[in-house]
Amino acid sequence: MSEQRTYKAFIFDLDGTLLHTLPDLVNVTNKALADQGFPPHTPEEILTYVGDGAARLIAQAVPADATPKQAERVFQNFKNFYHDFGIIYTTEFEGITAALEQAKEAGMGLAILSNKFEQGVLDVRDRFFPDLIEVAHGESDAVPRKPDPTGLLLCARELGVAPEECLFFGDSASDMQAAHNAGMEAVAVTWGYQPQERLMAAAPDHVIEKPVDMLRFIKQ
Repeated sequence: MSEQRTYKAFIFDLDGTLLHTLPDLVNVTNKALADQGFPPHTPEEILTYVGDGAARLIAQAVPADATPKQAERVFQNFKNFYHDFGIIYTTEFEGITAALEQAKEAGMGLAILSNKFEQGVLDVRDRFFPDLIEVAHGESDAVPRKPDPTGLLLCARELGVAPEECLFFGDSASDMQAAHNAGMEAVAVTWGYQPQERLMAAAPDHVIEKPVDMLRFIKQ
């Protein structure tokens, strides 16, 4: 698709797109598992669980013989621990804040839509981007996980723009699918967590290799 379309808003995935959150995801997941006497996972293992929300992450992290009640306790522990320990080791990818600042100065609306649970998204937004990103949502009773388009359409409404005036930036196939399901163009970021072949198989409309590249979508 043409890059000459006029865009009014950028919406971003969080983990692996705006922020390198894996160290904290590993720490919090293993704390939640240890509380129930379950063994820890390596960062490489947990990386393969990331992207479909905390509930799915925990479902894959608990042992196969864990009872539903045990799995639910681990999930609740994860959410509780995330509030206290979820942004200790998290860092932004180099150049993210500078690019967001330039986009905002150019008049772009900015939002986050993540498969992370909503309060976790808000905690992270308030820590890293309190004055930059005005709208932020995660998985909740009202917002299903991507690739469902509900969350993206909600972000567009709250930003006061039409879906086709938005770009959605993400590092996973579900991000690309969610954008298309919402009638938005999808931008694949190559610095994230999902293997490149899976990301490209989801047919992104655009691909960028570094955060500053997002600025090329702003019409001068």
